[in-house]
Amino acid sequence: MLRRRTLLAGHALALAAPLARPGTARAAAFPSGDIRIVSGAPPGGTSDIFGRILAEKLQPIFRQRVLIENRAGAGGLVGAVAVNTMPNDGHAVFITSMGVQAVMTQMPGQVMPLDVDRDLTPISNGIGIPNLLIVHPNAAFRTVPELIEQARASPGRLTYASAGSGGSQHLAAELFKVLTGTDILGIPYRGGAPATLAVIAREVDMFFGNLPDSIGQVRQGAVRPLAVGSLEPAPQLPEVPPMARFVPGFELVNWFGLAGPRAMDRAAMGRWTEALLTVREDADYRRRMFENGMGVLLGTPEEFAARIVRDKQTWGELIRRAGLRAEVAQ
Repeated sequence: MLRRRTLLAGHALALAAPLARPGTARAAAFPSGDIRIVSGAPPGGTSDIFGRILAEKLQPIFRQRVLIENRAGAGGLVGAVAVNTMPNDGHAVFITSMGVQAVMTQMPGQVMPLDVDRDLTPISNGIGIPNLLIVHPNAAFRTVPELIEQARASPGRLTYASAGSGGSQHLAAELFKVLTGTDILGIPYRGGAPATLAVIAREVDMFFGNLPDSIGQVRQGAVRPLAVGSLEPAPQLPEVPPMARFVPGFELVNWFGLAGPRAMDRAAMGRWTEALLTVREDADYRRRMFENGMGVLLGTPEEFAARIVRDKQTWGELIRRAGLRAEVAQ
């Protein structure tokens, strides 16, 4: 067994050592033991919620324990590196994201400890979720136009939380700044849940997060939603307007999926596809995804790979046009 490396020091990524590549284990009997789903975020965020509900549904299909392992940091890259040092026999997979697969590699200034195209094997897209802008209930601005007005009046004084450089939350905030001509300071956190708590504690003024990150706090009244990133209102929050109503051209719907280590065993990949397509048709799974603000996207590796290619082109063009750069680790 390979010795796990320490992968994160604070918010900065210090990953100079080359990635290890374990020998391919035999997968004919897959699964032959516990299955680990590695989340690149701490408990409570979108990645973690998705993984835990999925694990519960996969366990009776695989007839093995399906465990969630949180490896938070660097917008998910810590988890990606961890999975790529594990055997590629299908017993360890990573909850990847649009940020990891399609955005970070194109973001100037972004430190990449692995080549995601080479070192991760796409298995399936998982969920689609709109971005949601939240603020504290007692924030001075109660609407997006009021926020824009205050940001323009006080350049650099308002702050936003993100869940790591190059992730969808970072992208959403920077897109908002570009389209509105505002200057808002980004503060990186180690996941959507900590970023939401930062808004509640008034450490920051706002968070452009994934809908599942804060839907519970919205329902409890702990935060106030101002707009969603989809072009239509989210079914879970029909009273919250689309951001495009106030900021033409703004659209951001994030996704999370599953990826294996480099050169993942093909037989194990087939078993994963069968299992995930079975889960996709589970009525209870679909209901719970909806309740948590997630749309079901489970499909084939080929469909997922094509989505990654399309999104790399879409977000790469935006990054270059807007002159976006990676956040500086705090």
